[in-house]
Amino acid sequence: MSGRTRDSRGPRTLAVDLHVHTDASYDCEMSVEAVLSRAASVGLDAVALTDHDSVGSLPRAFDIAHEYGVRVVPGVEVSTADGHLLALGVDDPPATGRPLPETARAVRESGGLAVVPHPFQTFRHGASRRAIRDVDAVEVYNAHTLTGFRNGQARRYARRQGFPGTGGSDAHRPALVGRAYTTVSVEADGGVTTDAILDGIRAGRTVARGTRTTARQYLRKYALNARLKTASFL
Repeated sequence: MSGRTRDSRGPRTLAVDLHVHTDASYDCEMSVEAVLSRAASVGLDAVALTDHDSVGSLPRAFDIAHEYGVRVVPGVEVSTADGHLLALGVDDPPATGRPLPETARAVRESGGLAVVPHPFQTFRHGASRRAIRDVDAVEVYNAHTLTGFRNGQARRYARRQGFPGTGGSDAHRPALVGRAYTTVSVEADGGVTTDAILDGIRAGRTVARGTRTTARQYLRKYALNARLKTASFL
């Protein structure tokens, strides 16, 4: 994994998984401890916890992150009227059900970063081109895909529109944490802080990296999602 650069003479590069779920999401059973343990073992500098419309795991994550040597970036995957939106650097979940551009503006006004995850994948609540406005970045590598076609489409779109590109695993199980991630260049004299990471993304100092999930992992994830979603309505 490309990250953990420590050259004091120039910028340092951090490896950050910007899209990870925990058991605060309705479709995930992964504990905060499991996320942080896996993140540390694969060499991540930081991980963004982006549960569905919830920040329920953040207090626990902040309390124990130092034990693993991994920075926790607060976040949430917001359900907007136009699809999902990652709100990074926020401690409170934005209101759901609003248009994506309106939600993105609210995130930015609060000092956060608005990132469109898995764009164009409507069956996964991905936003359409029409809805992608007033955002800071586009997720151009999401590990949870079989063919990679949509990742390529997202990468080309972000490049044409001038959006920084990010990568995230969209992990719902420990083995997938860090499967996709973002390298972010930050100032060498700064620590591994949320502000430094968000500033690096805003400035476009990012590279999205990763590998796709296998067909077996892909199908297991959807089987788990279906089971947990059904249970949540019982």
